[in-house]
Amino acid sequence: MLIVAPNTVLNPAALETRRVPKKLFRRVAILPRRAGPAAWARILFDAQLLRYLGALAPFVAAMLIWPRLAFPIAQAPILMVLLVGVVEMKVLRLSASARKDVIDEDDAARALDTLRFRATRILSRIAARRGLSEGELHLVVEQSELARVVPLTLVSVQRASPGAEVLALDTSEQEMLRAELFAEGLDERTLHRANLREDVFLRDVGFAAEGVSAHARLAALMDAAPAREVPA
Repeated sequence: MLIVAPNTVLNPAALETRRVPKKLFRRVAILPRRAGPAAWARILFDAQLLRYLGALAPFVAAMLIWPRLAFPIAQAPILMVLLVGVVEMKVLRLSASARKDVIDEDDAARALDTLRFRATRILSRIAARRGLSEGELHLVVEQSELARVVPLTLVSVQRASPGAEVLALDTSEQEMLRAELFAEGLDERTLHRANLREDVFLRDVGFAAEGVSAHARLAALMDAAPAREVPA
């Protein structure tokens, strides 16, 4: 899971938006400030151009091994297009019938209900911590459409008013998302299977700040209060 916010990416200007939810895949280059080699490899794998080049690698290898075949191979673009199509549509994606088999309908519904419940709880706590009393927050969870690979999940908190924006998240809010959104009972792979089944890869959960409970606001105040020294 990558948390996407102006203070977690190297290109915050790319997150500017006029409406929410802002779609990120295929529209924004995600350049996280902190990510390991595995995360970067998964991000690069989602770049279409790089996947196309990877699919065409056998042709390049054949040209290097057998130079005399370089010209005939270069004159066969249809084969190249067919190979790219097979990899993209048959290997990395599922047919409509195959999508129904990745997860049971009831299990998919439970996964989405769990996501909505956890997202609402997290948004309530964020609104309380920030002292928001009006407007609506959105927790946007977007996953890559590619099947048969490790899911790539982008999570952001967005707001429609007073101006549409992807919110910057402090360390505590980021830790909250990492600890509570995907935990026991719902992981990224399960959500990805539910998304594959429905062919929907952007999930937007909205929460009206007016709905923050007094208990949540009190808890936020207590968390924000400086620790007092305990007398010896």
